[in-house]
Amino acid sequence: MLRPMSHRNPLSHRILAVLTALVLLIGPASALDLPEGASGLAQKPLVKAKKHMIVAAHPLAAEAGLEMLRQGGAAIDAGIAAQAVLTLVEPQSSGIGGGAFVLYWDVAQKTLTSYDGRETAPAGATPDVFLDAAGKPLPRPVAMHSGRSVGVPGVLAMLKRVHDEYGKLPWAELFQPAIALARDGFPVTARLAKMLSNADPNTFDATARAYFFDENVQPRPAGYILKNEQLAETFEIIARDGIEAFYKGPIATDVAKSVQNDPRGAGTLSEADFAGYQAKTRPAVCVPYRGHEVCGMGPPSSGAVAVGQTLGLVAPFDLGTTPMDASAAHIIAEAERLAFADRARYLADPDKVAVPVDGLLDKDYLAARRKLIDPNRAAETVTHGTPPDLTQAFGRDATKEKGGTSHVSVVDDSGDAFSLTTSIEFAFGARSMVRGFLLNNQLTDFSFLPKDKDGMDIANRVAPGKRPRSSMDPTLIFGPDGDLDYVLGSPGGAGIILFNLKAIFALIDWGMNPAEAAALVNFGGTPHGVLLETGAEWDELEQALAAKGHKVKRIPMTSGQHIIAVTPEGLKGGADPRRDGIALGD
Repeated sequence: MLRPMSHRNPLSHRILAVLTALVLLIGPASALDLPEGASGLAQKPLVKAKKHMIVAAHPLAAEAGLEMLRQGGAAIDAGIAAQAVLTLVEPQSSGIGGGAFVLYWDVAQKTLTSYDGRETAPAGATPDVFLDAAGKPLPRPVAMHSGRSVGVPGVLAMLKRVHDEYGKLPWAELFQPAIALARDGFPVTARLAKMLSNADPNTFDATARAYFFDENVQPRPAGYILKNEQLAETFEIIARDGIEAFYKGPIATDVAKSVQNDPRGAGTLSEADFAGYQAKTRPAVCVPYRGHEVCGMGPPSSGAVAVGQTLGLVAPFDLGTTPMDASAAHIIAEAERLAFADRARYLADPDKVAVPVDGLLDKDYLAARRKLIDPNRAAETVTHGTPPDLTQAFGRDATKEKGGTSHVSVVDDSGDAFSLTTSIEFAFGARSMVRGFLLNNQLTDFSFLPKDKDGMDIANRVAPGKRPRSSMDPTLIFGPDGDLDYVLGSPGGAGIILFNLKAIFALIDWGMNPAEAAALVNFGGTPHGVLLETGAEWDELEQALAAKGHKVKRIPMTSGQHIIAVTPEGLKGGADPRRDGIALGD
């Protein structure tokens, strides 16, 4: 018997006021075309708390997590409640049909564990799954919006594994806010409405189209009360019967049938693929930076290795005290360009290929790579290096990433911390809905081409049971005393690496608080040039970078940084102004 929540009306006056503001949000945003488009800019205040805090991508998700913390729940309890609600209220970005990574800090034991809930390719996946009859890559929309792009969802298996180790509240309790909201409905935010208005209804399967669009195929508008009875029933099954009902029961059967019979392009995902899925623990990747230890997610994510390489390359340089000084931005961008070149060549699923993590972070290797950085001039071209422990040669990468992702940061009463980055890949995933939730299209995070033009295998090629390379990078930063200082992370496809680095420099080098760091302009270097967020106030920075030889491209860059600082005075939280997120705490 499921115990009812202490309150049945999920919309408190406080949260309803915030939602109303989000629904009415107007004006152009400054956000990114990598994963999801812009929907508005709403400045978020610095939030302070003494006992516990959660920062999540929607007020209702944050409220659900806060309720668990108020009941004495652990950080994982709050995170699960938030993820369940995000499945409903932020369906374009994440959900139980997708995958995720978690870093978990146990303050009493002083242990940091990273968990891999990345999706896996089905046993029937072949290296040419995204090639046409002529051996050419399929158009990305054709590949993404079909059953062939769906991997085995990993987020629930991973969250259950963390809950088994650290959870304090009953598993069933954690789904009650999402069940109530799914039945009662929630108001569509301006962001979700904008995302739907920008989407082609014909790319959705019939079930998803009927849910997100009306009988005239018009998108649900901001303020519309959207209910999801099927999702409520799915959560009730998972709450009552656990993840076995998802991975070995009728839910898995229905997902497999949907994928195998998708008229837009059938995939091979089977019930056996579901039954065989396993969440894993992985070694966290930790690197020193200015007396701190910055820890993130290792392969199959590329996040922490690319972040770690960049920090190692930048460390000897003085970035000054002024945020985004042109000289500092130049150094950072050049380091990021080198890290991205290595990332593309070497990073993939470590269970399937030999990933040279230690070599890529080796001090001597980074010192040699650092010599390629001219403090005054951008390199015309950058290419990968050859790390010292390389045991397998790889071809030139052909991966083209998108991303529809979310991030949750939590610190509980005991000081344990939870950093979750969670995704269904492109906005609305495969745009297939089964039992009230959307399926991922994560397999398009693989390289469509299995070999490069020289016939060499690409590290991130498709293979049965393989996990596609990710950029998701939940991050924890520890101070010189070994205590936790910051919990952070962001959505943004490959931009996650740039967004996390920006936040790290803002917090450590420039002394900004979490709200300031999240709001700071987004920018970063790629092998092809520098990306800089739109906004006239950054025209001078663009000109200064161009004068140093950078090819600067101005685009919206929709980060979603959610940061908690752990200080002697208490907890301080900041949510990114570019999305719907909010920090809540007591």
